[in-house]
Order: sequence, then C-alpha cells, then structure tokens
Amino acid sequence: QVQPVESGGGLVQAGGSLRLSCAASRTSFRINAMGWYRQAPGEQRELVATISRTGTTDYGDSVKGRFTISRDSAKNTVYLQMNSLKPEDTAVYYCVIRDGPNDYWGRGTQVTVSS
Repeated sequence: QVQPVESGGGLVQAGGSLRLSCAASRTSFRINAMGWYRQAPGEQRELVATISRTGTTDYGDSVKGRFTISRDSAKNTVYLQMNSLKPEDTAVYYCVIRDGPNDYWGRGTQVTVSS
C-alpha cells in the first residue's frame, strides 16, 4: 500500500496563504492521480483539487483562482498552494493517492482560517 503523509496545515488569518504537502510513503510506478479533498464540520467531503500523472488538473469551484495544485512525480509528492484564504476554507484537508485501481487516503491536516 501507498500511505499518503500530509504536512503544512495550521492557523492563518483571512487573506493569508498556506502550502500543503503530501508525500507517498513509498515509490510506486502505478501512481496516477493525486489530490486533495476537504471536510468541514457537519459537511460532506468535497473536492479541492486533483492532478493526473500527465499534469491535468481539476479544481473545486470554490477554490478556482485561489489554490494551485502541483506535483513532483520523481518524489511522489503533491503540493497545494492556498492563497487568499477565507474563513470558509476552514476544514480538515485530506490527501488522496490513486495507485493502480486503489485510492489511499491520508489522515488529514487541519487548516483553520480566522476572520
């Protein structure tokens, strides 16, 4: 199995920036897409951004223009640069790695945006 290991969450003021990182616990040549989802209290988990092996990206509507996803395939690492953060971005952010036919989820990292 490939275990995602997340880092970079924390507390930031509205308008600020954070960068999340997620590294696969081991090298795998079957890793396809990597990405981020988030879940706020009382809400369903929602798409933040994904990036394919070829670099194709997809973003949730609420983060378009503010967040940027990128990946370093040599390091099996995905990054999420979050700018212009809003209080409604507060959530636990989960990394997901698609390795072959399987999705592996990280434990999540808390992002809190104060107003």
